[in-house]
Amino acid sequence: MNSVTAAFLVWTLISPSSDGHVRGEAWPTHMACSGGGLEVFYQSCDPLQDFGFSIDQCSKEVKPYLNIKFGIILREDIRKLFLDIVLITKSSSVLNFSYPICEEDLPKFSFCGRRKGEQIYYAGPINNLGFDIPQGQYHVLLKLYNENRSTVACANATVICS
Repeated sequence: MNSVTAAFLVWTLISPSSDGHVRGEAWPTHMACSGGGLEVFYQSCDPLQDFGFSIDQCSKEVKPYLNIKFGIILREDIRKLFLDIVLITKSSSVLNFSYPICEEDLPKFSFCGRRKGEQIYYAGPINNLGFDIPQGQYHVLLKLYNENRSTVACANATVICS
């Protein structure tokens, strides 16, 4: 990644937004994707850090290979990295899922093993089960954390499928 791209990512993540956001207030709501009968919005739930995330092909028919983009500057080392997902609909939890993204002896991505202060930018496919999203509105809580259970990134997302 060139220095201009890195500088833009850093500026995007730490600068105030046009809606007057300043440190200590809630982070702005971002759109991850919109189209194909699906809208996905998210907001960082980490009071100290926002991050960038987008989904390339937005559709209520989720393909087995989904292309995403994710960018963040690490506040924690990630020798191991885990993802917890909680799906909530109509005020009831319908799915709790945990997935190891980085394991010391089985790194799945090039950013595994990165250190505090380094930047992660991932643009590429993630493997998942292909499925159709039923019509409705869903709330998704996502948390990335390291081997010490320190938060690397956290998001509250809203998924609207029409």
